[in-house]
Amino acid sequence: MIENLNGIHETVKYKEYSNVKLFINAEAEDYPIHWHTPMEIIMPLEGGYTVQIGDDLVHLNENDIIFIASGVKHRLIAPDTGKRLILQIEWSAVSKIKELNSILTLIAPAITLTPETSGDIHSNIRKLLLDISNEYQTDSFLSEAVIYSKILEVLVLIGRHHTASSCHFNVGRHKQQEYLERFLSICEYIDTHCTEDITLDEIAKIAGFSKYHFTRLFKQFTNNTFYKYLNQKRIELALTLLADPNISVTETAMQSGFANPSTFIRVFKTEKGCTPTEFRKMFIG
Repeated sequence: MIENLNGIHETVKYKEYSNVKLFINAEAEDYPIHWHTPMEIIMPLEGGYTVQIGDDLVHLNENDIIFIASGVKHRLIAPDTGKRLILQIEWSAVSKIKELNSILTLIAPAITLTPETSGDIHSNIRKLLLDISNEYQTDSFLSEAVIYSKILEVLVLIGRHHTASSCHFNVGRHKQQEYLERFLSICEYIDTHCTEDITLDEIAKIAGFSKYHFTRLFKQFTNNTFYKYLNQKRIELALTLLADPNISVTETAMQSGFANPSTFIRVFKTEKGCTPTEFRKMFIG
């Protein structure tokens, strides 16, 4: 359910002192294009469900699982009957854990797991999600810590599966692990230094590749160009700064690594469908 939608931005309402929201949705109701800062996980428990990510429609069968990254615009299309688990979880609290932020970027904008395409991890993740549901409904002491620990397990499974199945560089087998570790390290470097004036030439040199070779491998690893990845990291930071009314849009642009406010506003609107000022009004209310 969407409780607070302003434009296309949803403000997720958690329980008091919580950063996790889980509900079993059985409504035959479609939800319009929207986005929110929490990561969202959807698993149909009875019947199917359809999720639109950009221009792509993803049809989920019973027990299929979709992970939608933070800030991704999406639409939900429900059948007349059915039931699905929907989990929204704020990730900023643990996003600095080594490697995990890069893994979240790799699965953006969304990743779908089915028994057919990811049978080696699907059953484990399904069980973890059901355990999370039980823990959430029990709401006992340290439940949220238990939930986050299980989400970490889920992301480790996804990260290892994704890199093993999707990130095959055109190198010998003994070089695969080296390249995976090198590009994870590069993503972490970009995440840490995204507010600085870093360039493609500089990052390619740090990675130890020619610019042409690095560009091809980076796109293969992240499914993004270097500059698109960099801008996404800067926008993620800008979202947190815009939540503070004492920081101006111009200052937000500078602190997020953009050369000037006009570039920031243009990139922000492309990514989020609204201007930084419009987002601030929606966020602050």
